[in-house]
Formats: sequence, C-alpha cells, structure tokens
Amino acid sequence: MGANEPILLRQDSAEGITTLTLNRPDKRNALSSDLIRDLDSELQAISEDISIKVVILAGSGPAFCSGHDLKEMRAIAEPAKMSELFAACSQMMKRLKRLPQPVIARVHGIATAAGCQIVASCDLAVASDTARFGTPGVNIGLFCTTPAVAIGRTIAPKHSMEMLLLGEAIDAETAYRFGLINRVAPASALDYAVMEYAKTIAGKSSEAISVGKAAFYRQLDLDLDEAYSFASEVMARNMMEHDAQEGIDAFLGKREPQWRGRTE
Repeated sequence: MGANEPILLRQDSAEGITTLTLNRPDKRNALSSDLIRDLDSELQAISEDISIKVVILAGSGPAFCSGHDLKEMRAIAEPAKMSELFAACSQMMKRLKRLPQPVIARVHGIATAAGCQIVASCDLAVASDTARFGTPGVNIGLFCTTPAVAIGRTIAPKHSMEMLLLGEAIDAETAYRFGLINRVAPASALDYAVMEYAKTIAGKSSEAISVGKAAFYRQLDLDLDEAYSFASEVMARNMMEHDAQEGIDAFLGKREPQWRGRTE
C-alpha cells in the first residue's frame, strides 16, 4: 500500500451497487481511528444518496478485518480518549444497521474481534471457504465486549459465548452453522456469490427495502403484541406508497414493475 493511498476505497456501479473496501492490507485492515471515521463518514453520505441500492463491504489484502488497531489503542493513556474510540466505533456499527440500504459483508479472509463485529452488523454476509472468524480478545486479557453486542444479536447465546470465552477461530462452515454468515463460497466464486445477492436486491424497490430493513430491526426490540402493532402500521403505510401499488398492479397484469424507488 502506497503512503498516499486511501485507507478506504469506494467503487460505484451503474446498477446502484457501491463497494467500500477497507484498505490497510499491511495491517490486516485493522480499524484505526482514522479508518473508523472515514467508514462512518462514507456510510453517512451513502445513506443520503437515493441512487445507491446496495452496499458491499470488503477488505483488501489477505484479511477482511482483524479488529481494532491494538498498537494505536496501546498508545492511548487517557480513559476518556479510549472511551471516545469505542464510542466512535459503536456509532459506525450502528450506522451499518440503520443505513437505508442493505449491507453485504464480503469476507475473504480473517474477520476477528471488531472485524467479526462488522460481519455481524451487516445485513447479509458471504464468506470464502478459507475465511475464519473469531473474538480472540480473551486471549490477551481484553474481553470482546463490544463485538459481543452485534454477535449476541445475530447468533444464539450459547454459540456467542463459545466464541467469546474460548477465543478460538471458527471456520466458514461453522460460522454458517452458527448463523453468523448466509453463504459459504469457494474463493474463486466469492465475488459471483456476493454479486448474486447484490444484483437481486438492487432489482427490488429501494423504497420497500429501506422501509422493511428499518422495521425489521425496530420490531426485534418490541414484545410480540407491540411488534405486530408496529409492523401492521408500517405495512399499511407501505401499501399506500407508489411502489407497492405498482408492484401489485404489475403482478396482476403479468408485467415487469417500474419502480420509482426511494425519493428521500
């Protein structure tokens, strides 16, 4: 990596698919404070761009993301500064969940600690059969407490604690069995598998997708009665929108729908 090369790369496609690539390959894409800031800023910009329908999050070099930059963390002497770092990272993770567009993790190598947290925070995840996942903080006396928030909301508590307490890496097939990732692909077919998801989603109504994503995560925090009440109201409003009416008319008329998509 050149000295002047960006630590976060962005590539936009004509289909409305944007790829963000963590670009600190010599550091295994460790999340420095600068990379956290840049990623959060880019996600904020993407959230306001109605032309973008899907985001792919990838890593350059041999790793997807090895977690926080431990050397940078070790140099922080003030508790307040340490809290600021974790608060900034948590904000970025929450933005992944709150982004109107679905986010797909493309995991080709290791995804450990906060890197595993990113995978758990994305809406979908596709991994190479050579990928590895883990929360090894316990091995260095630093329990992966913030990664546990995302992981514990993605996979079963027993599987979460197995990863957190043992600190051992799991392979892609185990991550799939745990529910951390959606699909395992051979390394040579990883891009195809990721783009298959991305292009399928990009072909749907971005209006419906953004409403549905937000509602899905919101209802998880509600009890059953509240969840159904909330979801019913969201669906009733969704039904009144252009794309829902267009989609139903197209289905009944046996034609392809003409989506208007997000308008704000």
